[in-house]
Amino acid sequence: MSERMESNQEETPGYDDTGWEDPAGVGAIPKSELPDEIVENVPDWVDDPYLDRVSDRLMYNYTLERDHRLRGTTWDLCGEMRVLNQKQFFHPALSYADHESQEYLYARRVDRPTVRELERLVELGHDLADDRVDGNEEHYRTDVTFVLVADELSDEVREFVDGQRERTLLRYGYYGHYEVNLGVVVPDDRDIVAGEAADVMEAFRLWEDVTDPDEGFLSRLAKRVWR
Repeated sequence: MSERMESNQEETPGYDDTGWEDPAGVGAIPKSELPDEIVENVPDWVDDPYLDRVSDRLMYNYTLERDHRLRGTTWDLCGEMRVLNQKQFFHPALSYADHESQEYLYARRVDRPTVRELERLVELGHDLADDRVDGNEEHYRTDVTFVLVADELSDEVREFVDGQRERTLLRYGYYGHYEVNLGVVVPDDRDIVAGEAADVMEAFRLWEDVTDPDEGFLSRLAKRVWR
């Protein structure tokens, strides 16, 4: 066992072989049993067991970072996933119809989110897309997803987020599209609300196994692993 993994077990008692508990029976694997090459690049949220469990579901598909600064705000968890789809003609070197998809995920703790705060996040998502999305024939989809881990959820916020969708076509869809997604979760109440295309919110629903809804393109591979 690697030196880093031994250190993780000492610093995070929830992951040692005797004290670890499967979060809500979702079939997760403790970090102490995962290969070194997976664990060594995953941060520990020692002070936030909930986000640490969420990272267990995300780490197979996302490059994760903690305490990420973005436009003056610190996000407790930040993730990035990139997917390249391509068709091949007899040999990998003869590929065509390449399509690139990516997702930028930002999650942080808040007390009581407001509709105005969420509106600002939607505006921020559009700004980030303007900076990061390279519209071309190979671009298929980019998602910018903001998740607020809250202490309580008001009716106004629930109504604003439930079914929310902010989709922008690039050059009438010829250069793909991007989505700005919202999600709010109250772990203590086992309560969650998500925008229509915020598929990654399945990873934040620790009290349930991953379901089989009509899933989005970026989540298909991840859900196979989260089981």
